[in-house]
Amino acid sequence: MYLADSRGAPAVVPQRGRRWAAVPGTVLALGAVSLITDVSAEMITAVLPLYLVSGLGLSPLGFGVLDGVYNGVGALVRLAGGHLADGGGGRHKAVAVAGYGLSALCKPLLLVAHTLPVIGAVLALDRTGKGLRTAPRDALISLATPPERRGQAFGVHRAMDTAGALCGPVLAFLVLGVAAEGYDAVFTVSACVAALGVLVLVLFVPGRPVGVGVSRSGAPSGPLRAPALLRTPGVRRLAACAVLLGLTTVSDSFVYLLLQRRFEVPAQWFPLLPLGTAAAFLLLAVPAGAVADRIGRRRLFLLGHLALLVAYGLVLAVPGGPLPAVVAVLVLHGTFYAATDGVLAAAVAGVVPDAMRARGLALVGTGQALARFACSIGFGAAWTAWGDGTALAVATAGLAVSTPIAITALRPSAGPSARPSRNRTT
Repeated sequence: MYLADSRGAPAVVPQRGRRWAAVPGTVLALGAVSLITDVSAEMITAVLPLYLVSGLGLSPLGFGVLDGVYNGVGALVRLAGGHLADGGGGRHKAVAVAGYGLSALCKPLLLVAHTLPVIGAVLALDRTGKGLRTAPRDALISLATPPERRGQAFGVHRAMDTAGALCGPVLAFLVLGVAAEGYDAVFTVSACVAALGVLVLVLFVPGRPVGVGVSRSGAPSGPLRAPALLRTPGVRRLAACAVLLGLTTVSDSFVYLLLQRRFEVPAQWFPLLPLGTAAAFLLLAVPAGAVADRIGRRRLFLLGHLALLVAYGLVLAVPGGPLPAVVAVLVLHGTFYAATDGVLAAAVAGVVPDAMRARGLALVGTGQALARFACSIGFGAAWTAWGDGTALAVATAGLAVSTPIAITALRPSAGPSARPSRNRTT
């Protein structure tokens, strides 16, 4: 329940058993936008790896480059999106609309893209849209939510987002089963759904959140820049650890290809593999956010990477494994995202001033995404040269080494901002 204090700022009155009541309407509206948009995006993601590798004969190295472009281009644009959103007193919604709109326009272009360069260009434009919208969207969430509830708010948003990720592969699977034109039908339906998401954003998300242009102390913030943010110890540690761990985080598409090949999953069931990850993420996102608010967001972020390490170990240890092994890997994969995705954003929001919120989120997110871009290319090259098992073994060893380093860097004694408390859990 929200009331207004003497300065007109929203105050929170905790109510037992009513956690969703503490989630602002802005968060729920943005969650609906993300749900719809993720239905569209995951329809493409569910079929694209098999379409490119099996349908167009792309090598693992070629797919690694394309997958890197798919994830890396958005990272480069994310800084620009954060800068544009924070400028001029806050243009978060306008920049988010531009990003969502650009991605929606790219979906129908896949109908005429049948060569690798053209597909790469379309995917780069799509990721440009994602890069523009991510930081403004997360800034809107953090600015609309009291600090002690941010982990939960991001958890609710990510749960709604993941509900779309859960529905997208199912819809792609159904469309492939009934449509004569197969992949083209998937791309057409995806374009229509993406347009609906943009419409919901324009109509139902407020244009200006409470707190834009105001520092955490309540005073107007000056014109800070990214170098100044990196001089902030809390931001610097989070960014460094996100980059370090991102360098050994194998992309989702490679995880599903590994499961399909090493566990001998029939090709017709490949579009359903993301459902396991999405289902676990959906069920755990809100509880994980609430736990992060209590025990510390950095701590849960690191525990999520330990879950990913166990998932890699299972894929290595049980080649050709039974169905329970496939399910276990997907559940661990979803647990990783529930413990890291929104939790990292909430942690960053706790150490960045309001007027720099989008830029701070963009800075850390860009570093993480670029690291994963490098990992995609490196993993694809290793797979091509040495085989999938050796490539995964190298990534697993890297994650096993980098996780303890990150734990040391983010330990509570590293600084006051790392210590969880009732009012400050970063």
